[in-house]
Amino acid sequence: MKSRFLHSNINVFNLEAGIAFYEKSLGLTEVKRKEGPGFILVYLGDGVTGYQLELTWLKDRAEPYDLGDNESHIAFRVEDYEAAHKLHEEMGCICFENHEMGLYFIEDPDGYWLEILPER
Repeated sequence: MKSRFLHSNINVFNLEAGIAFYEKSLGLTEVKRKEGPGFILVYLGDGVTGYQLELTWLKDRAEPYDLGDNESHIAFRVEDYEAAHKLHEEMGCICFENHEMGLYFIEDPDGYWLEILPER
């Protein structure tokens, strides 16, 4: 059996803040949106691959999500690593750097960690 990646999902407490963060920090833009009585799903894409990041906003959510130990993450490869690093420094969202491995992590408004890797 063959399969292919479609999307990853994360829940966000503030949908507009999440969309703005992913657009500014990684250049992701809204591809589609689905709305139901208690939720909104927004799919973000990079315009290059078919892979999407699905942001789920739940209407009745009253408090931010508890991410536990936050051991999972999503990785992104950037064309201009130095420019991305400078932007993320200016945004104040870099939460961990590993110079030996040549990567760093940024944190979104909900506390999710995103790994940033250079093109190789």
